[in-house]
Amino acid sequence: MRNIHTIRPGIIVFVVLCLNTIGLWSQLYVADKVVAVVGRNSILYSDIEDQYMQMKAQGVDIDKCAILEELLSQKLLVNQAQVDSIEITDGEVEQSLNQRIQYFIGQFGTEEKMIEYFGKTVLEMKIDMRDAIKEQLMMQRMQGEIVKGMSITPNEVKKYFKKLPKDSIPYVDSEIEINQIMLYPDEDEESVFEVKKKLLDLRDRVNKGENFKTLAVLYSEGPSATNGGDIGWTSKSDLDPAYSKAAVALKKGQVSKIVESSFGFHLIQLIDKADDRFRTRHILMKPKIAIEAKQSVKIRLDSIARVIRLDSLTFERAALQFSQDKKTRMNGGLRVNPLTLNSKFKIDEFEASEYYIIRKLQIGEISEPFESVDDKGKTVFKIIQLKSKSEPHRANLRQDFDMLKKMTQQDKQLQVVEKWVSEKSKDTYIRIELPYKDCNFSNQSWKK
Repeated sequence: MRNIHTIRPGIIVFVVLCLNTIGLWSQLYVADKVVAVVGRNSILYSDIEDQYMQMKAQGVDIDKCAILEELLSQKLLVNQAQVDSIEITDGEVEQSLNQRIQYFIGQFGTEEKMIEYFGKTVLEMKIDMRDAIKEQLMMQRMQGEIVKGMSITPNEVKKYFKKLPKDSIPYVDSEIEINQIMLYPDEDEESVFEVKKKLLDLRDRVNKGENFKTLAVLYSEGPSATNGGDIGWTSKSDLDPAYSKAAVALKKGQVSKIVESSFGFHLIQLIDKADDRFRTRHILMKPKIAIEAKQSVKIRLDSIARVIRLDSLTFERAALQFSQDKKTRMNGGLRVNPLTLNSKFKIDEFEASEYYIIRKLQIGEISEPFESVDDKGKTVFKIIQLKSKSEPHRANLRQDFDMLKKMTQQDKQLQVVEKWVSEKSKDTYIRIELPYKDCNFSNQSWKK
């Protein structure tokens, strides 16, 4: 089991343990009572029990005094946010609630399975989570205020790295950078007509009383099909502009006309709407691509690759001139990792079929044209150039400065937050009840 005492005191405060947001582990503790007070905020016996059970389930060996100390720190942040009149809007809370619900749905596969597991409706789950989510947002906002304006110098990164014990220096897997040129084959006009015809027929069936959700399961080509086409709560900015425009214009239960987006063609049904957010389900269909169109694009890409190999044109210039990928063409085709926002990818971050091609390339070498799909699920053809590839290694300042800078910044932020907690706890009203009065806290100010 991992031991919580191997984690530096205070680290959980900054990271923010947000597991205890729904009361999923404890039902009602018969002997529930207030065990501590920080300012105007209370900590309950069940709060400690909830986190204890959750962390034990994750294999973390922790005593309840350590949990209480982290909760005291969190409540201290919340209390100061209240004193400083830090406002969290209902919209911010609702957005965070929706994200949490979508996370749970992703874990269980469908909304129905999630509801069955927790034994609560989505509305009941939101009611249970609302106060905890608001506190979490207040904590994060207060932490942001405490560390606002903090910067890290290269010298601080070097000092931090030198102080790291050898066995604490992270091991960095092989990282890869690639350039790419993408071309889209033309959609077959007859196939577009067929897709529209099918969608009009489905819209007519819904208007005659058939269940939209059932039809989405049967006919939609989107990833939400298994969930009846339901994509959950979203805002305008979350979705394709054409989809959002059509969705917000609908009344509850109403079905849209055919909508064309960058993903394909949709029928959209509005499930619910609240403020600037809405929940929809949809049926997505994509026109088929003719074999001739695919072959034409492959031939064109093959010609581009041949010109680059002959040194008549650089890959970067060719990407700017020919690539239809808006995200990379202005950057010479350099692909950016959406998880890290830099250009380096771990091996397992590529699709298996794509890595099969990349792993055969030498640095600077260009692949043969191959078929793939873009981030919207559309058919695309690519050529890839392997820009760089590092070997697995222990982190060092030359190769991994950005990663070490983030580690240094996190460490510095933690120190600042810990210092703030230590000082603020001295002049804040704190009361701890039995059986926790005898806890051996790292911050003795809790027991003043």
